Amino acid sequence: MALGGFFSRLKEGLSRSTQKLGGGITEVFRKRRLDDEALEELEDLLIAADLGTEVAARIIAAFRRSRFGKEVTDDEIKQSLAEEIAEILQPVAKPLTLDPERKPHVVLVVGVNGTGKTTTIGKLAQQYRELGLRPILVAGDTFRAAAVEQLQIWGQRTGCPVSAGPPNADAAGLAFDSLVRATADRADVLLVDTAGRLHNKSVLMDELRKVIRVMRKQDPTAPHSVLLVLDATTGQNAIQQVKVFKEMVDVTGLVVTKLDGSARGGIVVALAEGFGLPVHAVGVGETVADLRPFDAMDFARGLVGT
Repeated sequence: MALGGFFSRLKEGLSRSTQKLGGGITEVFRKRRLDDEALEELEDLLIAADLGTEVAARIIAAFRRSRFGKEVTDDEIKQSLAEEIAEILQPVAKPLTLDPERKPHVVLVVGVNGTGKTTTIGKLAQQYRELGLRPILVAGDTFRAAAVEQLQIWGQRTGCPVSAGPPNADAAGLAFDSLVRATADRADVLLVDTAGRLHNKSVLMDELRKVIRVMRKQDPTAPHSVLLVLDATTGQNAIQQVKVFKEMVDVTGLVVTKLDGSARGGIVVALAEGFGLPVHAVGVGETVADLRPFDAMDFARGLVGT
């Protein structure tokens, strides 16, 4: 899919968020002086669009410095807002780059159940195949038969080997064996799926840490990337998930999925401001081409509807 096509999908995917934020701005700022009351209404709109109180305060402060007391139109506000949001997002818009010196580059994919971890792994595998790389997939969520089956379907679809064990197998042992095999095969990337049962945090924490500890017996530098997959439709819950997973493992980057089904695209801005973690990719649909590297300006424009 051409980038232009993806931008239109992104814009379409963000349409609910845009209606919420852009529509609200149009109502408040047909042509109006940017006074205290107008800034207060704008701040409420930003918070309601899930950008969070810190981002809202930062943007309002910028508007107060540059535009206070001036007549403004809704288009001027949207344009300025897109620029402010892009400035927050720019430092975190970093694609996931594999280290060619690592054979394999180990990517541990974490997140609560239902965020789209397994689908994200499948899409990444397809993209790496198209670049001529050799991925191996690891069905490390051994407690959910559906997750294993889903990954095996992706394996068939992409022509990638899938490493899976019997139901309830030890995830750490499976990850270790898979890494040994991937190293022997000189695979380019090992994509490791994991369980996401957050209702028992200590058990999940122990399991994830064990997976890392055991893999390091084979490669002391593994994993080389830890991707946290977040579902945009959960809004502010995503912030809590980042906090929890950062406690458990050293999260190195984020993938935000399901932006096409969400009126809460602003959460990506709140995450950027709150944690500064790289946002490697965003998902706006079911197909492989709908998972794309994150572009700050495109996202900001899509969010405010410019």
